[in-house]
Amino acid sequence: MRRKAITIIFVVILGILAATYGAKVYIENGLLQLKEMSISEVDMLTLKNGTYAGSYRVFPIAVEVEVTVNNHRITNIELVKHSNGQGSKAEGITNMVIEAQGLGVDMVSGATYSSKVILKAIENALSSAK
Repeated sequence: MRRKAITIIFVVILGILAATYGAKVYIENGLLQLKEMSISEVDMLTLKNGTYAGSYRVFPIAVEVEVTVNNHRITNIELVKHSNGQGSKAEGITNMVIEAQGLGVDMVSGATYSSKVILKAIENALSSAK
């Protein structure tokens, strides 16, 4: 009986260690993808008037935006969803994009990964505005 209990405890501990390792690898892969991700500029002259949805997700960050374009200019960016962990400071990047009229803006210090995901969601929205 005691041997069976020890075996069960050992199997449970082994399962917890395997799950922890798997989660660590999953998170590290997501962060590596974010580190290597590039943001492409969109030619504003090709954009049609309208409001366009865009999204991007890399664990642990998920973003959904609605970007309004009028006369080849970005007039509004609504952050519909931002699951961000600790990157809520990045939400100010939408104003920076509107001011710059492009995606070539600096990342928000202390929220680089969330900044990149927000920019990628905006890029995806603008890509559908052509």
